[in-house]
Amino acid sequence: MKKVKLGKNGPKVSQIGLGCMGMSEFYGPGDDAESLRVIDRALELGVDFLDTADVYGHGANEELVGQAVRGRRDRVVLATKFGIVRDPNDPAKRGICGRPDYVKSRCEESLKRLAVETIDLYYQHRVDREVPIEETVGAMADLVREGKVRYLGLSEAGPQTLRRACSEHHVAALQTEYSLWVRDCEGEILPTCRELGIAFVAYSPLGRGILTGQIKSMEDLSEDDWRRAAPWFQEENLQKNLDLVARMEALAKENGCSTAQLAMAWVLAQGGDVLPIPGTKRIKYLEDNVSAATVELSAEELSELNSLSDAVSGTRYPEAMMRLVER
Repeated sequence: MKKVKLGKNGPKVSQIGLGCMGMSEFYGPGDDAESLRVIDRALELGVDFLDTADVYGHGANEELVGQAVRGRRDRVVLATKFGIVRDPNDPAKRGICGRPDYVKSRCEESLKRLAVETIDLYYQHRVDREVPIEETVGAMADLVREGKVRYLGLSEAGPQTLRRACSEHHVAALQTEYSLWVRDCEGEILPTCRELGIAFVAYSPLGRGILTGQIKSMEDLSEDDWRRAAPWFQEENLQKNLDLVARMEALAKENGCSTAQLAMAWVLAQGGDVLPIPGTKRIKYLEDNVSAATVELSAEELSELNSLSDAVSGTRYPEAMMRLVER
């Protein structure tokens, strides 16, 4: 697996990482034993950039990842996040907190769940508009000085927030959704990252699974799968979007690759500073994703894929969640 530098001052990591969120929640039932095997296989394939967060499974995902890396901590670059506050009485409700005391307390909890002494990359999961970013990043910088965190990151932050954050402490990575179907970051956010030497970590590079060609109807999603509430998957949008995927499937067949590999190859073609972290809880999909690094797309194929972006029906998140995203 090719290694790339995480921003101008960060460590080298595998050009494709592994998002671990779905192993514990959101995408139907999980299987910890199988998820541990997936992480084992990822490490065998050279994938060393693992991504989790304190909010995934109410901490269970951090515990799972911590178990997976036990005894081989030096082989992984471990990223986790803080900042999204969930209401235990209302699973759909979300709050945001970036207060300095909260930052530090959540870090301590993550260190315990991960069973590590240091977090390699610590992200603010969403920007708290009620707390100046300088205060939040200042607290995160304290964690670096204390040796509890190595590098800092933000998620779904806009260009001005990035500039203000970097005035307090360098931000090694910005994690933001980026795929063939979500390209709004290309206007200002991605250029700002490149100007400031910030790596761009692309989450959901497979469009929450719809770009794999494996989802044909709502019936393919379990009853507790959160995608049932996502606009892309709603009845008025789904068939239009599946028609676009069918065009991708035809192009993938011509290219001799899977539809997921085609979508991943498109993300990789956007620049060596763009690091996709596809999530999966199945070894066969992990192996398929990793093999996308060998797929080369011609200028004509990239142009044809680009033309699909404008035809996507629906937004990536429901309205309430979209309000938590900066642009």
